Amino acid sequence: MQTKLQNIFSYLESNLIERTVPIRLSLLAALSGEHLLLFGPPGTAKSEMARKLCNVFSNINYFERMLTRFSVPEELFGPLSIKALEDDRYHRLTENYLPDASVAFIDEIFKANSAILNSLLTLLNEREFDNGSVREQTPLISVIAASNELPEDEGLDALFDRFLLRYQVAPVSDNGFDELLYLSPNNYKLELSETLSVVDIENIQIKSATVVLSEAAHKLIHNLRAYLSEKSIYISDRRWRKALKFLQVCAYTNGKDSVVIWDCVLLAHLMWQKPEQLDELNDWFIEELNLDIAAVAKRIEKLVITWEAQLDTDAKKRTHKTNSHGEYLYKTPEGKITTQHERVKLAERNDAVLFMAPPDQIDRTNDGKGYTLDELQQKFFDESYKQTHIDGRWVDIQNYINNTQNRLVNRVEYDALDQPFLYSVDYLKNQQSELHEVIQEVNDLSENYLQVQADLSEIKNSHLWLAGSLVDTAYSHILAITPKLIDYNQRLLALIVVSESLNVSR
Repeated sequence: MQTKLQNIFSYLESNLIERTVPIRLSLLAALSGEHLLLFGPPGTAKSEMARKLCNVFSNINYFERMLTRFSVPEELFGPLSIKALEDDRYHRLTENYLPDASVAFIDEIFKANSAILNSLLTLLNEREFDNGSVREQTPLISVIAASNELPEDEGLDALFDRFLLRYQVAPVSDNGFDELLYLSPNNYKLELSETLSVVDIENIQIKSATVVLSEAAHKLIHNLRAYLSEKSIYISDRRWRKALKFLQVCAYTNGKDSVVIWDCVLLAHLMWQKPEQLDELNDWFIEELNLDIAAVAKRIEKLVITWEAQLDTDAKKRTHKTNSHGEYLYKTPEGKITTQHERVKLAERNDAVLFMAPPDQIDRTNDGKGYTLDELQQKFFDESYKQTHIDGRWVDIQNYINNTQNRLVNRVEYDALDQPFLYSVDYLKNQQSELHEVIQEVNDLSENYLQVQADLSEIKNSHLWLAGSLVDTAYSHILAITPKLIDYNQRLLALIVVSESLNVSR
């Protein structure tokens, strides 16, 4: 079955750019007996996907119609039989219309009016059609519907709920645009080598009913239900039951006898009511499955940078050197060791003693040049009495120069002798212990993500239904970022060496 499905994928995906996810969802929906809603702008290959899906199944009818607000029941369900009316019977001729189809594409589905709605709901859910007084079984396998907008009328909520799977189709990205432009017409020539029958679908659904939920998947679904409830996203009991059947078919066709957590990633396409909720759901799955390596790496990077800054500070930290009496030591410009922190020398200019200006001057030192006795006398003292007014009294020049506090002095500060800071044994022991804990955490994370990387690689290569999903994105991120975790680990190990080299106080 897996080989056959792979061949079918090749056909379905041919000539369609960046449509892997909706194409595989459409087939899985059909195998599960469910319907798919494609939400997005015109011209994004929605109808083409439906036509190709029809070709996958042998001996079935296909029906396609676009609804408008003026559509009448005859367009979907067939015209009334004139002969039956003559016999007072209400009967539609349904051949080649929706009740006769196994696969159908209905464009602008939410333009369905009340005259169409009730019959359409019954047909989608029960696979039955009320043809006059007779309820007829229909061969319907799956309907792919499309819409440019979601319903705002509450009367259409039931119709919206009939589509278990929902996918937002976007135009081809910039990366795929050239491939779209130069798409070869030869791609249309790809033929199906084998098809699926209605019996195949029935067998798949019967056998998949024996598939069980793994413990991890069971827990994840419970957590998802709690998350949706917290976000006020209503999911009916019927939808949960259908979701389980969908996952069972997914696992069975993938060759497994139990639903695993990776299968549950597809639930993101079943649980949104508004398109913006899909990104939130994907983010929830990434966090729940511990795939957000970027956030982990960012946290570890901050931690490593903080430790590097701390060890750099510790390694550069110096302390003032003392003698045996605890006195600070300094070095003179001549290289002599002393306990004095400066040298004070009376300033002179050309062998003339220098003085400072009186205290009422802003710059008493004359920008460090001072004043000779003659300069002092001429600038600040009375010419006749040789006095100046200081602090409310007259001071003569002789008393002024006799006061040593008015002498200009030159101060030469000595460099403090320093030495590496001495850390306590307990400080270094605690530091290294904390570093080892961080290293162990990074080791554990690296090993975990290496294992996740291996798991995702296997899933990418073997899982039928997860191609193009967030699994691919997560794998790319983990592949790119795991080496960074290993690098962070090496940087932390280097910090242990730095810590061990710090001086210890004995």
